[in-house]
Amino acid sequence: MAKALVVSAPASGAGKTTLTLALARACRDRGLAVQCFKSGPDYIDPAFHSAATGRPSVNLDSWAMPRAMITALTARADDADLVLAEGSMGLFDGVATEGASGTGASADIAEMMGWPVLLVLDPKGQAQTAAAVATGLRDFRPGLRVAGVVLNRVASPRHEDLVRRAMAGVNIPVLGALPRHAAIALPERHLGLVQAEEQARLSDLIAEAARLIASHVDLDALLKLAECDRAAPHVTSVMRVSPPGQRIALARDAAFSFVYPHMLEAWRAVGSEIMPFSPLADEGPSETADVCWLPGGYPELHAGKIAAGRHFRTALRAFAETRPVHGECGGYMVLGSGLVDANGERHDMTGLLGLETSFAKRRMHLGYRQAELKAPIPGHRMGARLRGHEFHYASILAQPDVPLAIVRDANGADVAETGSRRGHVSGTFFHLIAEAA
Repeated sequence: MAKALVVSAPASGAGKTTLTLALARACRDRGLAVQCFKSGPDYIDPAFHSAATGRPSVNLDSWAMPRAMITALTARADDADLVLAEGSMGLFDGVATEGASGTGASADIAEMMGWPVLLVLDPKGQAQTAAAVATGLRDFRPGLRVAGVVLNRVASPRHEDLVRRAMAGVNIPVLGALPRHAAIALPERHLGLVQAEEQARLSDLIAEAARLIASHVDLDALLKLAECDRAAPHVTSVMRVSPPGQRIALARDAAFSFVYPHMLEAWRAVGSEIMPFSPLADEGPSETADVCWLPGGYPELHAGKIAAGRHFRTALRAFAETRPVHGECGGYMVLGSGLVDANGERHDMTGLLGLETSFAKRRMHLGYRQAELKAPIPGHRMGARLRGHEFHYASILAQPDVPLAIVRDANGADVAETGSRRGHVSGTFFHLIAEAA
């Protein structure tokens, strides 16, 4: 029988990522093959999952992805002993208007795949009320099965006992209770966790978290409750992701790292070659590439170094004279004329587009995006309808070039971040997830 759990919570900040990583490593230490997934448009957490399991993790997104694409992505779990799908925000949190196969809520994935839910509850300031919250989550949506809960950051044995008794009264298993333990806290920055590749002690943190889980969570009971009747069938259907070219020069370093793993996999699956280069190391795209792709990341943290990268800027400009260059979010900003950092200092960017952005007055831009292209971009024709997600804190000071697309939010309202184009160069503030049907 298949074993799977969607690790979710009533809200963000409950400890889903830490618990997912700890469970994954603890079960791997038992000799189990663990396959992780991330529900929702998060490009940071899958790298942490891979560090914990030794297997690539990908996003599953019910708003942006059709069901066939989600099924194809979950087929990688066929040879796994346990699936752990980390949720985003609260269990039922998504957008108001349904997208490709749902609203983007973690509950969509749980119901679609028949995977039971493991709730992470932080009962700070609560006792019996925690059971009321868990009961509400269990009963809110027919078709979901809440397997049990893990209590996180429990204050004392007495606190734990009160919550356990209340949970027993509503027939919700408590599979473990974790004390406050600052040693396994993961460092954060303004777009989420500090990236996995930037953390020298990540392996030690995961190992410590796994030891904590092994001593405070009943793993045998958890694995028993993870049993489910339906596993993802083996599917080899198309991913609805077109590669931007045959030989793709991909900017890849600490400033350019926000790439959805399923995108790279889909490009490689159809025979495209990905040729990474590092702008922070003052490298330019390979002369043998036929397209250049600059993903998002943290250009605002490295703006001075990017501006000083004379070879990178010269090589990219020369490349753009004859071949397409596309940037997403941070990559789009680098294609612009200038970027003002959080201290108010302006840095020259590549000048391939006229875009001017600023982080001096931070303003969050967050949400799903649907776009209809007014001109082609690498891999997608004019008129193509794309689904993606936008998340950044930059303000637009100027966006003088021709708009690239008609861009709307998940509810169909127009947004100002239309992207832009000039010659062979294009860029968007949203990160592409899939082409709409």
